[in-house]
Amino acid sequence: MHKVRAVGAFIGLAIGDALGAPLEGFPPPPFTVTEMEGGGMHHTLPGQYTDDTLQASALAETLVRCGGLDPGDFSRRLISAYRARPEFFGPTSRAVLDLVEGGVRPEDAARMVHDARGGSRSNGSVMRGIPVGIFYPPDVVREASLAASRVTHFDAAAGEASAFVNRMVSGMCRGEEASAAFGYALAACRDPELHGLLRDWRAHPREPSLDAVLCTHCAVSVFMDAPTFRDAVITAVNLGGDADTVGAIAGGLAGACWGLHAIPGSWLSALQDREMLLDLARRLSQAGRP
Repeated sequence: MHKVRAVGAFIGLAIGDALGAPLEGFPPPPFTVTEMEGGGMHHTLPGQYTDDTLQASALAETLVRCGGLDPGDFSRRLISAYRARPEFFGPTSRAVLDLVEGGVRPEDAARMVHDARGGSRSNGSVMRGIPVGIFYPPDVVREASLAASRVTHFDAAAGEASAFVNRMVSGMCRGEEASAAFGYALAACRDPELHGLLRDWRAHPREPSLDAVLCTHCAVSVFMDAPTFRDAVITAVNLGGDADTVGAIAGGLAGACWGLHAIPGSWLSALQDREMLLDLARRLSQAGRP
């Protein structure tokens, strides 16, 4: 485990989330955003993160404290984060967590919401899943990713999208180059649409979508074409749309590739709860399996 890469992956997620937060839900901005700003649909402060980081932090705490994925513990931590900042949570996670808080088992709640909404292929389980990639080695990260996704997202494609990103993160945190990590993730991908989009990622337009498959293609393709951490995150968030989530996924991948030291100092100094997040990232990297 490369600790600098592992910490970089978690903090990179938070940085991408915070940089993209004021751009969420809008078309691409008329000028390129390159520093932490406030505003947007949630009226965030500069450096303030959203539920991407809240949910990833809940997952990281579960992995550290339970020594691995415990869906019950994870769902309880998600509910606490949801109750603290409900305005940030998307409709799928919101509906599932309402049911779980009412006494429904998480796996049953996720299925019920999937059926009631006609699907659950949104990107919530992808954006938060990067701690699984940090914690688990490549040979077991897939199953853990699918299980973590199913806590709120019953759709198999959402799980496959999360598993793709997490396999890349797992490999890069353990020394793989980006191209090798991508190749292994592609070989393990069982979703035909996602596999088709990413097999030749430059052949398809980047859509900063709420859809798990389209969002994952968008973030992965941005990362694969970026020469630096800074370029990856700036490109990701300035696409608009679900800017905080595309930024979080691209930032997590970029952090796993280039490490914590590649994150611009002005971004890191502006990040809300920086020391708390750094402490959690370090604890996660220490608890992670080789």
